Amino acid sequence: MAESHPDSCLRSALGDPTVMNAPLPHAPADVTADDHRLAAWLATVAGARLEEVREQGLEGRELKDAGDRSSHELLMELLDVHRPHDAVLSEEGKDDPVRLTSKRVWIIDPLDGTREFSEPPRDDWAVHVALWQDGELTAGAVAQPGLATTFGTGQPPAVPPSTSDRPRIAVSRTRPPAFVTDLAERLGAELVPMGSAGAKVLSVVRDVTDAYVHAGGQYEWDSAAPVAVARAAGLFTSRIDGTQLVYNRPDPLLPDLIVCRPELAEQILAFTRGLEV
Repeated sequence: MAESHPDSCLRSALGDPTVMNAPLPHAPADVTADDHRLAAWLATVAGARLEEVREQGLEGRELKDAGDRSSHELLMELLDVHRPHDAVLSEEGKDDPVRLTSKRVWIIDPLDGTREFSEPPRDDWAVHVALWQDGELTAGAVAQPGLATTFGTGQPPAVPPSTSDRPRIAVSRTRPPAFVTDLAERLGAELVPMGSAGAKVLSVVRDVTDAYVHAGGQYEWDSAAPVAVARAAGLFTSRIDGTQLVYNRPDPLLPDLIVCRPELAEQILAFTRGLEV
């Protein structure tokens, strides 16, 4: 049970003003000059802000809303300072069609895994920051504050050899796609439930799992940053029909994806191609 606070009524409505109105973090010059470093820094400082929000004493929906709002507002303010001419697509913001004619678009999920964030001490939640430029994801970072780690494209993580005797597939802890059970049987795989899409993708990078296969409905901000990091780390990424993941489209719905070790790609695609989901 979270500790109660005398100003809980104010915090329930607005979040702790000392957190929500804190000064903007200062970015060193070498960070702002490089998109890879900026993405990692943005994700990291937003994650730190979220950890502060988590300590306010809020619970349930109030904690979720405060987290979404505080991280979104911080990222938007920082991007306005450091990349004022770039467009932004955020889960928590209004979709501005100017992004469709922009050469540079930041695709962000200020709090991926809101449910898990609201259930301390769970660590399977994340902050996603990706840059789309001229048709491609060119930089990205995923901060997992619960692991005290930010994974980025500037210094791509090295994927260690698999330590499992059989494949492990990351799935949603609350709504796993029905077909994944059949896929696991086909591959002789183990299902590993967890939260956040970013945490699932990065679980492949970390050798916690070997694949993440999803077809239950997602949006571009759910996968852009994790996919950018996964690609930089040498993992295979695609739609479940094997086509390329494409970002900054008029409709940001991007309902399915595969992220896996390259050696598993053909086996997974042989099963998922042609699925009606």
